[in-house]
Amino acid sequence: MTDLAPLKRALISVSDKTGLIDLAKALAARQIALVSTGGTARALREAGLKVQDVADLTGYPEMMDGRVKTLHPAVHGGLLALREDEAHLGAMKAHGIAPIDLLVVNLYPFEETVARGTDYAEAVENIDIGGPAMIRAAAKNHAHVTVVTDPEDYIPLLSELDAQEGRTRLAFRQMQAQRAYARTAAYDAAVSTWMAGAIGVDAPRGRVFAGKLAQTLRYGENPHQAAAFYRDGSDRPGVANAIQHQGKELSYNNINDTDAAFELVAEFLPADGPACAIIKHANPCGVARGATLAEAYSRAYDCDRTSAFGGIVALNSRLDLATAQAITEIFAEVVIAPGADEDAIAHFAAKKNLRLLTTKGLANPAAPGLAWRQVAGGFLVQDRDNGGVRADDLRVVTKRAPTDAELADLLFAWKVAKHVKSNAIVYARDQATVGVGAGQMSRVDSSRIAAQKSRDMAEALGLDAPLTQGSVVASDAFFPFPDGLMAAAEAGATAIIQPGGSMRDADVIDAADAAGLAMVFTGQRHFRH
Repeated sequence: MTDLAPLKRALISVSDKTGLIDLAKALAARQIALVSTGGTARALREAGLKVQDVADLTGYPEMMDGRVKTLHPAVHGGLLALREDEAHLGAMKAHGIAPIDLLVVNLYPFEETVARGTDYAEAVENIDIGGPAMIRAAAKNHAHVTVVTDPEDYIPLLSELDAQEGRTRLAFRQMQAQRAYARTAAYDAAVSTWMAGAIGVDAPRGRVFAGKLAQTLRYGENPHQAAAFYRDGSDRPGVANAIQHQGKELSYNNINDTDAAFELVAEFLPADGPACAIIKHANPCGVARGATLAEAYSRAYDCDRTSAFGGIVALNSRLDLATAQAITEIFAEVVIAPGADEDAIAHFAAKKNLRLLTTKGLANPAAPGLAWRQVAGGFLVQDRDNGGVRADDLRVVTKRAPTDAELADLLFAWKVAKHVKSNAIVYARDQATVGVGAGQMSRVDSSRIAAQKSRDMAEALGLDAPLTQGSVVASDAFFPFPDGLMAAAEAGATAIIQPGGSMRDADVIDAADAAGLAMVFTGQRHFRH
């Protein structure tokens, strides 16, 4: 396999014309002949460049609204021919096929078209056929042909040509071929995923997920694990699309925890007041509303100050100086918010190890989407948990109905419980968590752990009684026995929200009535494993 391959002729056909003219001028200056199609050819001519139309190359005009233009032996033969194979060279000579040494193609903007919303017919028209075919042909023949599918690679290509005197190394062509196949794979994944949704297939026979490298990471969950972070191309506000203002590079665990924090705080609309969520190891250790953002942070911090140290702070509204000052009184790994004031950013600048991320808004917790995770030999796919309940959705099952204040806290606690690893128990009072129990094998243990944390914090804050006294409690799934409910009652909870649906619901309701508790059923659970 030849190492150095000269570039004498390039075919350029791009939808995204970023950097096109500069690239084409640089290629022409290196005496590389240009061949192009349609709008790309017009753009090159308008820039004063000499270019041959693909129609002149093939002897056929573009037809069928541009659906057919490059699907021709004069194109694919020029891309696929093995330069050292006498039979291939003979076929090229016999049929007047000239070699194509460089292919620069990016595809019809299918992903962008469906992302902005369109009808079925327009989406189909934005499925590229000739582009992927040429890319795959050039990538297959990377022994001789260089393929470029991303404007980000234009400058590296020109640098390679300068360093190799108008040629490219095999290693460079191999890298570009891999990127090309990844691009066509991602494109096909986008098309197949869109079509499954468009025709109402919830579980298509084939499912593909794709992403574009955002950054390589120092390591994964542990130092011996290699890791990288990929963006999926969606515009959902969050860690993947955030701007990092300062601090060292995010780690694998930082990204995972920051996503958990921001998805949780997005449950609380800014129009309903400031809210803060503090996350540690993907579980909330404090969530609260407040009259101000600083108050919301302070109340969230007071739920579990020990766990909050080194945690992730997520805010549902623009970060201000007062909140920034409060956050820097302890060590936080990451702060993420939908915007930040300049004086708040300046205040954080002195904290070199603190990462500040801002987004263009909050994620919509009710938006549809997919979530997946790997298992041995496959992966699980499900709808994102975008469920939620309102007061009208609740069913009172006890003799005593919750008061208005209890009802407000029940709905608050339910939103938090959705984001706590199961088995999840959340105590809340006055729109703030006062105890969180997560990830236990027994729901009773979760209840007791959350209550114990509340007692510990009461002692640390110098309070006469734990904040679970007079609180409400949310359980992400039903209580299978009355013991979990009674553990909550012993901690001082006065009202409970849970899905219901246990065979022993009647026993649990009887226990609640005997304890004078109010209890509501949601009819919806929020397991989070």
